[in-house]
Amino acid sequence: RATATMGEAPELSPQAPLAVLSKVELRVSCRHLLDRDTLNKSDPCVLLLMQSQGQWMEVDRSEVIKSNLNPVFAKIFTVDYYFEEVQKLRFEVYDSHGHAGVGTHDDDDFLGGMECTVGQIVAQKRVTKPLFLKYGKFAGKSTITVISEEISGNNGYVELAFRAKKLDDKDLFSKSDPFLEIYRIDDDRSEQLVYRTEVVKNNLSPIWEPFKVSLNSLCSCEEKRKLRCVVWDYDSRGKHDFIGEFFTTFEEMQKAMGENKVQWDCMNPKYKIKKRNYKNSGVVVLLDLKIHRVYSFLDYIMGGCQIHFTVAIDFTASNGDPRNSCSLHYINPYQPNEYLKALVAVGEICQDYDSDKKFSALGFGARIPPKYEVSHDFAINFNPDNDECEGIQGVVESYQSCLPKIQLYGPTNVAPIISKVARVAADEERTKEASQYFILLILTDGVVTDMADTREAIVRASYLPMSIIIVGVGNADFTDMQILDGDDGVLRSPRGEPVLRDIVQFVPFRDFKNASPTALAKCVLAEVPKQVVEYYSYKAFPPRCPQPDTPDSNLGSPQ
Repeated sequence: RATATMGEAPELSPQAPLAVLSKVELRVSCRHLLDRDTLNKSDPCVLLLMQSQGQWMEVDRSEVIKSNLNPVFAKIFTVDYYFEEVQKLRFEVYDSHGHAGVGTHDDDDFLGGMECTVGQIVAQKRVTKPLFLKYGKFAGKSTITVISEEISGNNGYVELAFRAKKLDDKDLFSKSDPFLEIYRIDDDRSEQLVYRTEVVKNNLSPIWEPFKVSLNSLCSCEEKRKLRCVVWDYDSRGKHDFIGEFFTTFEEMQKAMGENKVQWDCMNPKYKIKKRNYKNSGVVVLLDLKIHRVYSFLDYIMGGCQIHFTVAIDFTASNGDPRNSCSLHYINPYQPNEYLKALVAVGEICQDYDSDKKFSALGFGARIPPKYEVSHDFAINFNPDNDECEGIQGVVESYQSCLPKIQLYGPTNVAPIISKVARVAADEERTKEASQYFILLILTDGVVTDMADTREAIVRASYLPMSIIIVGVGNADFTDMQILDGDDGVLRSPRGEPVLRDIVQFVPFRDFKNASPTALAKCVLAEVPKQVVEYYSYKAFPPRCPQPDTPDSNLGSPQ
């Protein structure tokens, strides 16, 4: 389950037993690298690999820094961190000769590697280790340093657009080739590189491409934290010429929102001392700043979003006569059947997120009174105007009382119930608020009969605030049900339309027969927080009542 991802992604709730997922940012620098080039210094690049099932897989790679034996890489590696797992990482440094030459494991280009675990980096926050060549040989005095930061819960990202005007000309026969670096100054006065722009060739008034950085990276989510910005004239041999610098804060940068712009004098301290009429070495302008908040599952829950739980139970004849002890619906006074075990395990978690503790309980595949016609979406309390039961215990009681009153029949059609819940979710969507999200738990003993209609219904539901959990009860062959779970590919409707989001989780109950009830709940509910955040992010719905930031952060909630 060890994974690594690039870019931003929503966090999952720390509420047990839902999967706990942290994201960690890793910054890399090296010292005293081997010089593999005859004419110039090495052009280093770092590859990050993670071990998965005994194999090293490349996760990401840094930029190439020209002619530098002591590089500080601007690339920030982002990895998912699981406390309960040993996640092995390997950093490999190469002398790059273009992208085709990176990672080819040519001995001449390999500058050294280092192995560690995510846990070691997280625990120590800063890890410095020697680089090794093949066969355990030291790569001279080469070292690699990895610094970790956990992305905080109130993290978002900021989009910045800079330009400069009338920069000093550092070149004799042409104009300067400027680039901008932004450093965050930490509490111990050390500087962390946040971002390095591209080089704009032969231009004293460059306009750099807009870029995005996380608020955590930029200022540790503290708007008054000091930032140092440095403008350099690029040199292909790595000896960049200093043009000037200025200091600012994220608080000051925010004045550039909207139509406003903020500018700073780019100062060279040596010139300021030596030159009597020195004004500046140019001006740097922040043209635009946009703040984007990345909300977590917990943000939505604490903002008042309710999780509405609906259970749908299979009452087809293949379950067996409920009066027979071999039936999957047999009520044993000493031990709950598999339907009840699955219902209680999942429902007890969901009820914590529903303030009224009322759950819709539906049945399908049975002949029901009074006319004993087959129904595929009936209320098991036989109240068509109100299918809700009081708490999980109310659902259990309704289930037990309805069994003697119905005739198990068929077929196993679930599309009608998915569509029924989807209609309620569609009404909720029209409120344009993150107020209610729907989870449909389907308990069935076999493969659905109406597969085409079910696929169509799921595709429609993927656009709504809704997730579907299917638990296969009994010993049937559920192979064909795996198609509904998008883990192995994108689910499509019969017409070829793909789901917008992966909203289905299918699990055979027999896989958890000898495990604790919490194991089943953890498995089937693990993806729900991510699905909730994906839906509201897609719709751009913020939490209804965003919570104030934690006391250790001074950064106000971005809009």
